[in-house]
Amino acid sequence: MKKKTEVIDAIAEQTNVTKADIKAVLDALPEVYADALRKEESSVLPGFGTLKITHRAARKGRNPQTGEQIDIPASKSVSLKAGKLFKDAIA
Repeated sequence: MKKKTEVIDAIAEQTNVTKADIKAVLDALPEVYADALRKEESSVLPGFGTLKITHRAARKGRNPQTGEQIDIPASKSVSLKAGKLFKDAIA
C-alpha cells in the first residue's frame, strides 16, 4: 500500500469504522506523535513499534564531489524500532 486512500480502504474492510473516521484518525496521528517527540519522550505505536529520538555526535565527513574533509554537526533524528509483528513478517 503506497497511498493513504489504500490504507483507509484496507482498514475499512477489516473494521466497522467509516472511511471518514479512519481518515480523521490517520490525519491526527502524526501531530500526536510529533508532540511526544518534541517533549523528547519515546512513543509506542501499538502493533508497529517504538518511536524515539536518537542523538548523533558531531563527526568528520567527506564531500563526495571534492573529497574535502568537512565537519558534520551533532544532530537528532527519529528512529522506529519495529515491533514483533513486523519482525516476524519479514523473518
